[in-house]
This record gives sequence, C-alpha cells and structure tokens, in this order.
Amino acid sequence: MQTLKFSFLGLLAVILIATSCSKKGKKQEMVIPVVSKTDSLRAATRNTFTFYSFKDGKIVESKDSASTKWDFAIRLATIIVNSGSSGSGNVGVITQKGIFDTFKSAPESGYAYDTTGSKLAINSGLTTGWYNYDPASHNFTPKAGMFFVFRTNDNHYVKVEMLSARYEDFTGPMPLFIWHKFRYVYQPNGTKEF
Repeated sequence: MQTLKFSFLGLLAVILIATSCSKKGKKQEMVIPVVSKTDSLRAATRNTFTFYSFKDGKIVESKDSASTKWDFAIRLATIIVNSGSSGSGNVGVITQKGIFDTFKSAPESGYAYDTTGSKLAINSGLTTGWYNYDPASHNFTPKAGMFFVFRTNDNHYVKVEMLSARYEDFTGPMPLFIWHKFRYVYQPNGTKEF
C-alpha cells in the first residue's frame, strides 16, 4: 500500500513538472490593442505647418520637422506627409472612399508620397480636394465618405477621417488659425487589420 502511495505521488510529480515545463517553453504572445482617438489641432492658415505623430498621439514641435518624428502636417487645407519633398520620412497615404467604421484592412500597395511642392500625396485642390468649399461663407467641410490610410515611417498603419474644420475667431480679412478635428485608428503592432 505504501509503495502504491509513493508511486502515485511520484507519477503526479512527473506530470506537474512536465506540464509546468511545457508552459514555460511556450511564448506568451502579447496582443497590443489598436489605438482609437479623436483629436483636434490648431493649424495656421499661412506659412507654417502643424505636425502630428500618430504613434505618440500628439503635435510634434516644428523644430523636429526635418525628422521622422511626425507623420502628417496641415496648414489651412493643405495636408503634407513626411516623405519626399515634405520630409525625411517614408510615410505613404491612400485617399480612400468608403465608410470609415467598416474599413478593416489597409492595402498592401498604392500609397502616394509627396514628390514635389505642387504634387502632394493628398489632393488639397479647391474643387478636387478632400473637402467641400463654400465660397459664400469661405468655410470648408471634409467630404463625407472619404478618409485616409497611412503607412507610417515604422510600417504601422493608420486610418484617419477628417471630421470638421472651423476658423478660430478673427478680425480682419482672413483668419490666422483653423481648428481641424479628426479621428483615427492606429495599429501599433504592424498588422494591416484595424
């Protein structure tokens, strides 16, 4: 009886050791959740751009405009991406038509880059751009059913929808600043799925 008891305990110990070793041998895969955020930035209407980083979720100082710390920048209605003539990075963007919420996977190819000052990846033309312009009120609103898919410098993917643009209160012939409100989903683990 005593021998049977020790045999059972020995067998139990071997099973426990084998089980615990097999758990240690397996790597636990850490899932990094996507980042969903709605943000606003204050952009000048002339001269300087306001730079933004999706990874950090904040405005980047203009002194870092020659770095890869930013993804896109905006001035009035002109949007530049950190690539080619606009920056030292390799940020690409696709202007996508469809419904932002149901768009689930970033394309493999087709990304555009800023190649020259007049050939930007995002069309900001008065009648052909990403917004509708009202000449009577001089206001513009983002076009419905249009958003952007970015591939960042570190090959992460972001979908961005511009929500609104409103001038800061001003006196004189032209406003100095405009507030852009946008929402985005940033995929920090490098997959194309949102």
